[in-house]
Amino acid sequence: MYLTLVFLPLFGSIAAGFFGFFIGSQGAGFITILCLGLTFLMSCFAFYEVAFAGSPCFLQIMPWFDSELFSFAWGFQFDSLTAVMLIVVTFISFLVHLYSTEYMSHDPHLPRFMSYLSLFTFFMLILVTADNFIQMFVGWEGVGLCSYLLINFWFTRIQANKAAIKAMFMNRIGDFGLALGIFCIFVTFGAVDYSTIFTLAPYFLSDTINFLNIDFNLLDLVGILLFIGAVGKSAQLGLHTWLPDAMEGPTPVSALIHAATMVTAGVFLIARCSPLYEYAPGALSVITIVGAMTAFFAASTGLLQNDMKKVIAYSTCSQLGYMIFACGLSNYHVGVFHLANHAFFKALLFLGAGCVIHAVGDEQDMRKLGGLSKIMPFTYGMMLIGSFSLMGFPFLTGFYSKDVILEVAYGKYSTSGHFAYVLGSLSAFLTAFYSVRLLYLTFLSKPNGYRVLILNAHEAPWRMALPLLILVIPSIFIGYLTKDMIIGLGTNFWQGSIYIQPKNFNIIDAEHIPQAAKLLPVCLSILGALTSFILYFYGSQSLFLFKTSPLGLKFYTFLNRKWFFDKIYNEIIGQFFLSAAYNLTYKQIDRGLIESLGPFGLTRLVSKIALSLKVLQTGFFYHYTLAMVFSLISFLAYFRFENSTFILLSDSKLWFLFVIALFFINTDFKSFKN
Repeated sequence: MYLTLVFLPLFGSIAAGFFGFFIGSQGAGFITILCLGLTFLMSCFAFYEVAFAGSPCFLQIMPWFDSELFSFAWGFQFDSLTAVMLIVVTFISFLVHLYSTEYMSHDPHLPRFMSYLSLFTFFMLILVTADNFIQMFVGWEGVGLCSYLLINFWFTRIQANKAAIKAMFMNRIGDFGLALGIFCIFVTFGAVDYSTIFTLAPYFLSDTINFLNIDFNLLDLVGILLFIGAVGKSAQLGLHTWLPDAMEGPTPVSALIHAATMVTAGVFLIARCSPLYEYAPGALSVITIVGAMTAFFAASTGLLQNDMKKVIAYSTCSQLGYMIFACGLSNYHVGVFHLANHAFFKALLFLGAGCVIHAVGDEQDMRKLGGLSKIMPFTYGMMLIGSFSLMGFPFLTGFYSKDVILEVAYGKYSTSGHFAYVLGSLSAFLTAFYSVRLLYLTFLSKPNGYRVLILNAHEAPWRMALPLLILVIPSIFIGYLTKDMIIGLGTNFWQGSIYIQPKNFNIIDAEHIPQAAKLLPVCLSILGALTSFILYFYGSQSLFLFKTSPLGLKFYTFLNRKWFFDKIYNEIIGQFFLSAAYNLTYKQIDRGLIESLGPFGLTRLVSKIALSLKVLQTGFFYHYTLAMVFSLISFLAYFRFENSTFILLSDSKLWFLFVIALFFINTDFKSFKN
């Protein structure tokens, strides 16, 4: 069952991709949905066996690399962490496949799209079920490849091309750090399988390693290098710019890859490596700070975006920051709990946004929408629940994980913990603000779009509405139902798949923090929602006056232009490398030095030698005879030089032949010129 679970999506991908021409769009959709449905059912059985029955499964299939000390096999590891990820990945993927058959029904290349979706699911399953870093890296690169293919699915659009290349490039930077981390692990531990590395980690607690001519603590360096991979994949601050641009792909892609599954791979990696990170406090501090900064940055940027999908994308980036800094505070189980909860309501939001875009002729600018609550009441209700769950409204799914993250941040009683708590609480306010802003501009404001679009707007067909109806149930209840099981005190749910040192375990401290610290995030969320509601319903004139004022215009431009990260990357870093590549690498080295010494220099040298030798081609037989005599003399002289130079110089016969030869050459050249 376990192997079938992993490889069934690959079968669906091959069937839709290679035989889509024969089975058509409906056949491709049916096969891929059937494969994903069966995969989800088997994931439920695996979740029961592994998580509830306490029976983790480890499979060794066959050797892969076997070269002296470097030896490992294809292996699969099904523990509680894997079981949670399997449920999330297969459930969301199944619903997105069903949704896509209607959303993309007008596209003639639907079989290719369904094939890419199933291939992505297969690589994601490889990533979460691997029992070693190399096999995990295969899945890691595979989901990156599928992300490129799906963002660039409409490859005739230049913006889709640029977004896909940007996503690939940013992920390559992160993957380079991850690869360096894996190299360090192998050099140090002599293995790449999780069990060996995590068992040996405590013995390298005080070891150092020289990297870039600087001595680092070994485990801290390995942890930071692995985290660089997570920064690229999970769109943390610095390598985040690809995520909002990836919204150029079809909306089901955004729901599956850029909200629920692939972007959470970095969080999964950190949680999987918890036995390593627990002995790397320096790396954990870096993770906490970067995650908190990402949460605040993305929330503030989403505040004034006008593209509906980009608002939700920055929301994803912000929530990933929460998950990352929860892991940095050694509360990996809380981070994974928020990962699972977030997947449901964020997929609901993206698919709801897809219903709106589908209904209004592919219009994504919220300023050109409005008044859709009466035309699309079902979609409005779904997005309302998703938005309230996102902002952490009490007793919805997001509330049960988001608030716990902030409580454990405060309960850490450290500088990094309080830093994360402050930025996380501010982010909660901003999240509520832009969530209500999105609802107002899209559904509640007066219609601002073209008349024909508003008149032709319609509710989603059943194949698009059904996934929303299914997703809304976990978006409301799953947090309440699973909180005690996953993060409750004394729970044995994780069974060793996540390791936390006793001194770092502070979930009990989080229960006893001041009441004001517990209530502050909830109050800020409600305050943010009320502020947005009042400003946009009753104070739109005041907002316009503030936006057009000198200070307001600068504020709006700064946030709307995403803190100028793209401008800095393009005009400073990108232009510098392009200029250096052209003026130095291309003009000076490639076309200058290399071509002077290489092809052009070689051709010029050959031409000069050829012109020199051309003079010797006189057409007289005795010239050629003389050349042969010279060659013979040179050949004999070489061996005489080896014995004695003085003997050669004192040999009168050789001197006589040399003088006669010069006389003949001089005579012949004079006659040749005449």
